[in-house]
Amino acid sequence: MTTHPFQDVTHTPELEPLLDRLGTVFQRFDDQDSGCTSYGLRTSGQRWFVKTASTPEAVASLHRAMSVHRAVAHSAIVPLAHSFTTTAGPVLVYPWMSGEVLYHPTRSRHGGRAAPGSPMARFRAQPLAQINAALQSLLSAHLAVEDAGYVAVDFYDGCMLYDFDQRRMMLCDLDEYRPGPFMLSADRLPGSRRYMAPEEFVRGSLIDIRTTVFNLGRALRLLLDAGDEETQWRGTRAQLAVIAKATASEPEQRLPSVSALAEAWHRAGEPQTG
Repeated sequence: MTTHPFQDVTHTPELEPLLDRLGTVFQRFDDQDSGCTSYGLRTSGQRWFVKTASTPEAVASLHRAMSVHRAVAHSAIVPLAHSFTTTAGPVLVYPWMSGEVLYHPTRSRHGGRAAPGSPMARFRAQPLAQINAALQSLLSAHLAVEDAGYVAVDFYDGCMLYDFDQRRMMLCDLDEYRPGPFMLSADRLPGSRRYMAPEEFVRGSLIDIRTTVFNLGRALRLLLDAGDEETQWRGTRAQLAVIAKATASEPEQRLPSVSALAEAWHRAGEPQTG
């Protein structure tokens, strides 16, 4: 693995003075609605993404993220390179990945997903072969999540980093993923309503791999449509049928696992004969 400038850092009282000593901060992300503040750091010809928490909830989220990365590794998931602590909490260091987040929510600006020129609009305008390859990466990464005994939480297009030049989909910010199954002890889970399963809004409900199947089904539906209104479907009828099975309201009526969803999706994409 590539060495990084934080190799010997286990704790520092404050983060920004350390960043200034190690290199040049070329980008700062401090308007995120996640409660996190992140930095792009350039040093010795390399770039790094450094993430820290600015709220107690975000501190808990970063601790979960470290657990996720210890359990799950996949070529389509941005890997965690290092972690250390400050007085304020944990700091996570990732390699800087080229590309654009398909939706980047901030406190000061909302919307814009469907605006011409937005990352999501440009992604949706890609040839179908490229979109289907990106969707395959999403499914493949979640096979690794499933194998590790984890379930998706707060999975939406803000977790999707797409490199238009390399035609590559990567996943980032999987900070809320958790070992499953578990019982929901809050009134709802964090996340985007466009992706969330009904049980994610019911205290005491079971959150298991079928919830992840629903989340992925919604991702397939939204990314293969030309717009947010879901009236410009670009896929096939067979793919729509798989999505319908994945996103059934009742968990027991859904495809039972990510592996079952991936297999059904593969079959739906095969050329029809006869």
